[in-house]
Amino acid sequence: MAIKIFFPTACSGAESGLLIGRWMEEHRSAVVLATLQFPFIPANVRRCLSQLERSTGMRLSVMGTWSHSKAQADEKMEKFLGELSSIFKHQPWLRMARESSSKFWDCQIERLEDGASEDVVFVYYDQRKVMLSELHAASEHSEVAAMFNTVAKNQLLFANDKYDEGPVRLTHWQSEGMEASIIVELMKQASVPVCVVLSFFVSVITSICSLRILSGKPLSFLWNKLSTCEQLGRRLEDLRVISSPQKAQDHTSFMRKANIVLSLLLDIVLGIFLISWLYQGNHIGQLADALMPVADRVAVELQGLLQWLMGAPAGLKMNRALDEVLGRFFMYHIHLWISYIRLMSPFIEVILWYIGLSACLGLSVALSILSDIIALLTFHIYCFYVYGARLYCLKMHGLSSLWRLFRGKKWNVLRQRVDSCSYDLDQLFLGTLLFTILLFLLPTTALYYLVFTLLRLVMIVVQGVIQMTIDLLSTLPFYALLLRLCRSYRLAAGVKFQMLEQKSGKPLRLLMQINPLPYGQVLQTYRLPSRRCYPKDTWGSLCKKLFIGEVIYPWKQKDKQH
Repeated sequence: MAIKIFFPTACSGAESGLLIGRWMEEHRSAVVLATLQFPFIPANVRRCLSQLERSTGMRLSVMGTWSHSKAQADEKMEKFLGELSSIFKHQPWLRMARESSSKFWDCQIERLEDGASEDVVFVYYDQRKVMLSELHAASEHSEVAAMFNTVAKNQLLFANDKYDEGPVRLTHWQSEGMEASIIVELMKQASVPVCVVLSFFVSVITSICSLRILSGKPLSFLWNKLSTCEQLGRRLEDLRVISSPQKAQDHTSFMRKANIVLSLLLDIVLGIFLISWLYQGNHIGQLADALMPVADRVAVELQGLLQWLMGAPAGLKMNRALDEVLGRFFMYHIHLWISYIRLMSPFIEVILWYIGLSACLGLSVALSILSDIIALLTFHIYCFYVYGARLYCLKMHGLSSLWRLFRGKKWNVLRQRVDSCSYDLDQLFLGTLLFTILLFLLPTTALYYLVFTLLRLVMIVVQGVIQMTIDLLSTLPFYALLLRLCRSYRLAAGVKFQMLEQKSGKPLRLLMQINPLPYGQVLQTYRLPSRRCYPKDTWGSLCKKLFIGEVIYPWKQKDKQH
């Protein structure tokens, strides 16, 4: 079995010294983290390693020596390196040196337990990318995962500045973005009072919403049905999460907070853009002026549709009496709706003005208000659909029950099944009469139900598109997608190896590269949970509900377990 040596490319130009790293016995591989340069005092080296071990909780040790000279090492250097191997007794002991006629390094392994010589595989890796990346889709006990975990847990080692004069001089990857680090630290300091203010604001809003007068039966039912209240509650919960003083314990909780922060910022920025567009050029006044003609046009079209149904639609012969009753009933609702719109027309511009101001809370809140406005303006269509569906469903259930009567069957309510039953002559005669009446009235009812169901489905599709847009703004992991786009190595799905050199009698040289996480898996892993519980009906069950006349409600049933 070959011994793998993970060597950082940042240490390729280091001066001669010692190799600092970790030996993974279960995988028979060594992870080199840094090179310690000459001169040094062995006691200081041991003290530095013990401090790092207490800080990181991972055992580091001196694993061998490193010689940078391309020329052949002289006798004094060989003697000195041999003395170091007696001071730092590590098994196995690595002796790495640059080859005279190659750009790669050679390695000799000493103090193996079995005493036999084994093949060596050099794996070069980018220390910065491995340290900052989060490995996915890999076993926790795999060799690659252990190597990534070793580099990530020793992040404190890489925080030492390369110009810092300490008891030991280490060579490893160093960040030179000091200005960026200062900005990050200032943002961290400023986030503390911001989180305190947000936490106070959230607590005040929560205490107001928990008042008994607001949590009573009529108002609580209304809050649950309005999309605006649902979205405001979601954003309030997001503010509670990001203003929490508890520090993120793991990568998942940190990514969730970062995604929520970026989602809120993007939502507010888009809302401000919407406000600037609405209040420039008097677009709100134009919308208010265009709303009344649109409402009148919709009313005229609905009246024309009802008059068409009250005649002979598509040449069908309808029940004249029932057709006249249903037509006048729905026509009366249209007149009520027109009166309601006329009554509200003087206040429409003022209402739109204050609704536009709500976009400062975010584009998703403005879209939620738009969805509620559409629901209120098309409430008469929803009433038409409910009336038609209830009447159609009643006739369908009556026909199915009477059909069982002809076959000598009945529905057993207690056992929830169809049982045999014997009927007398009077029951059969009455059932035949009722079945004939319902059957001949069914085409008229079915036509009204079909027309208003199609209108209601159009409204549901429009509201569904708006709700999907709101859900995307609230649940998409924008921070994770930004990381995947700009720094793909931060979210790693695995690694791949590129062969650099393979010669007989020489170690195998490989370059380890990080495979980024696919965009689909990024969405699946980091997407924020949705508060909406979408219906899980299949197309077959949905068609069945439409056929039997079961009402499809416009709102989604709330899922309390999130």
